[in-house]
Order: sequence, then C-alpha cells, then structure tokens
Amino acid sequence: MTLAGAPQAIQVASNHHILMARFSILSVLLASSLLALATPLESQNALQTSMSDKWKWSDCGAASNPIHIQEIEISPDPPKPGEDLTVKVKGVASERVEDGAYAEVAVKVGRIKILQKEIDLCEEARNAETSIQCPVEEGQYTVVHTVTLPKEIPPAPFNVHIDGYTVDDEDLVCLDLSIDFRKTPGRLLNW
Repeated sequence: MTLAGAPQAIQVASNHHILMARFSILSVLLASSLLALATPLESQNALQTSMSDKWKWSDCGAASNPIHIQEIEISPDPPKPGEDLTVKVKGVASERVEDGAYAEVAVKVGRIKILQKEIDLCEEARNAETSIQCPVEEGQYTVVHTVTLPKEIPPAPFNVHIDGYTVDDEDLVCLDLSIDFRKTPGRLLNW
C-alpha cells in the first residue's frame, strides 16, 4: 500500500470498527433483554420461534432453563440499516436472576464469525437503562428498547447466537437470531 492509500485504508478500518461496535450494541440489547424472559414449559413449543421473510429467532435452550422467550417483535420489520430498530421482548421469569449473570454472544456473517464477546447481562441492562434491573424476580415481564442501526451494515445475512449463564455458571437461556440485510429482488422493483 502506498502512503496515498493509507488514509483510505484507515477510514475503511475505522468504518468496520464502528459497524462492529454498533452491531455489537444490537446483540447486547437482545442479550440484556433476555434477563426478564421465560415461558412455562407447557406453552414453550407453540411459542418457540417467530419469523418473517427477513428475520427469525428461536429459543435453543433446554426445558430446564430458567429463561425461555415467548415473543420478540421488531419495528420496522424488516429492520433497515441507518434507522432506529425497536425490539420488544416478552416472557416470564421462573427463577430469580442475580447480579453477575452473563452471556456469551457470537455474531456471524454467513459462516464467518465477526464478533465473539462475553457480556455482563445486569451491567448491560443498567447501561441501556432498561426497565428491568437486577436482581430480576420471578414474574411476567416485557422489555422494549430502541437502538439506531448503523447505515454501514453490509447487505448480508447475520446470525447471532447467545448463551446466557447464571452467576453460578448454570445455563440460563439460549437464543438464536438471524437477520438478513440483503435486499429482496422484487422489492427493488416494487413488485
């Protein structure tokens, strides 16, 4: 690379860092929202997944996990780079969640892992100023949070996997989320 190309390379690297930081915020938002969510075992199968043509989620946790998701809604649907995304997550906590609960978050574009991060769920909930704060008692909860998606999100399929654990390293929750930012061919022509 020549010196003349160095500023452009630095700008590309900087934009990539900003994109990953902002996409990490979306992952953290979903992970911190999980603090409040669980569903009774008898209704878990009917509520286990939700999807549209551009995104889907599934609860990948064991039946014994204290947290299972009932519902995730996003607006706008589909999500759009450069715009606000509001995420609404509903559920019932079957056990108390103590300070120190954490999650391991992995983000992939296709099969390529672009982010792997461990986050403190309670700290992230505090930082995001969510209505749910640790300790989280048993009960019914709804978490709504809005984040601005970076306009630099590439037109690609993203897969987020979240494994949550209690302060005692026991399984808490498991979530798989897929968001496809590729444009739908028919929508380009307004079909």
